[in-house]
Amino acid sequence: MASYRPVMRDYKPTLAKPQPRGRWLLWFVAGLGLPLITVAVMLPDPGINPFSSDPETVSSPAAESDTPPPLNPTSEISMYVAAPEPEPEGRRIELIVGRGDSLDRLFRKNDLSSADLALIMREDLARKHLRLVKPGDEIVIWRQDNQIAELRREIDFSKSLQVWRTSDGFDAGLVEHDIVAQHIEARGTINSSLFLAAAEAGVTERTIMNLAGIFAWDIDFVLDIREGDQFHVIVEELWRHGQRVAEGDILAAEFVNQGETFQAIRYRDPDGKVSYFSPDGRNMRKAFLRAPLSFSRVSSNFNPNRRHPVLNTIRAHKGVDYAAPRGTAVKAAGDGKVIFRGGKGGYGNTVILQHGGNITTLYAHMSNFNRKARNGSRVSQGQTIGYVGQSGLATGPHLHYEYRKNGVHKNPRTVNLPDASPINPAFKEDFLRVAQPLISVLDDKAVEINDLTTARNTR
Repeated sequence: MASYRPVMRDYKPTLAKPQPRGRWLLWFVAGLGLPLITVAVMLPDPGINPFSSDPETVSSPAAESDTPPPLNPTSEISMYVAAPEPEPEGRRIELIVGRGDSLDRLFRKNDLSSADLALIMREDLARKHLRLVKPGDEIVIWRQDNQIAELRREIDFSKSLQVWRTSDGFDAGLVEHDIVAQHIEARGTINSSLFLAAAEAGVTERTIMNLAGIFAWDIDFVLDIREGDQFHVIVEELWRHGQRVAEGDILAAEFVNQGETFQAIRYRDPDGKVSYFSPDGRNMRKAFLRAPLSFSRVSSNFNPNRRHPVLNTIRAHKGVDYAAPRGTAVKAAGDGKVIFRGGKGGYGNTVILQHGGNITTLYAHMSNFNRKARNGSRVSQGQTIGYVGQSGLATGPHLHYEYRKNGVHKNPRTVNLPDASPINPAFKEDFLRVAQPLISVLDDKAVEINDLTTARNTR
């Protein structure tokens, strides 16, 4: 049986600065021993705007070409530049919201007309998107002849508010930007830690956390990761005017852990529900999370003969302790009902959830509770129910977690967790149509770009 060396346990090191993709490819060719990493653009979605149209939306000027050129995986990234919104004439004034600022105060500080502001705020759409501002927000104004000619504020990367002067006041609309979706493929081999391998592959921390979340029911990312493990992801990126403005979802992923391969495909069913499934339609989720904290450290395992660190007596440890900084979010391990919330002796601040199948889970030593997790309330798997603390008999901040079935304590790290529901049989054929091209890419099989585009966008 092959032996494996455990990788670093500090799963959140300072990330190495990702090297330009052309540079690391040259290093690989030169044989410098870096992990096998390939980052390549699989395809663009020609002219696809992933956001639903808005009746209030004002179309932005069309770009000369709606389709960006494919990126060359062996060279620096080439940029697709769509035509940006033309700027109006006049003096450009940038208003940056600071602490304690209001829109009225910013207008007065910049010698802008309060009367114009009052007219602008009469417009329902303008009032909706300007009523609340927070530090760091930017509002751009163009002024002509000492009057406001136009105002713009970015709502998100896909839309901006645009307010313009008319003969009798102001009018407002939303400008929908040209967003281009591109599918990026990235892969890496773990030599020291998952986060370092991701950084070297040009994968962001957000994506690698999402990757860990997808496979969290099958792989313990605290204890099971080994040197030589591999990952392969297909990620959607959103671009605007030649700049990447957002990282989208993982469309498909593969993780090889100690020689065992796991694959997952993202699928949105006709009812709009999004989940990840294995190639045969098995739900990647289980009915319970293996651990209610992300990337924590197990400080004390389930042990019926453990010596209590405070009482110094042999007392069974009927759960698992996860050491984590004070304030770390504690998640509900499964869908359930809060049957207890409050102080519970040596447990300190405690939440107990009742689940189906006569299963209960207990979360102890918390600093405080999430206000939405009240006695009698329903909670969903992954919902924050409280925060790590040191209440009760505890020597440091950690979460004590117990899993009981029919009143009997089970080891949360080894108990067989019930599966979540597989894909709806009525959607199985549609899922296979979407999944097959993505699976072919994960399996390194030849696949036409148009096949993947069709599978993603014909429904």
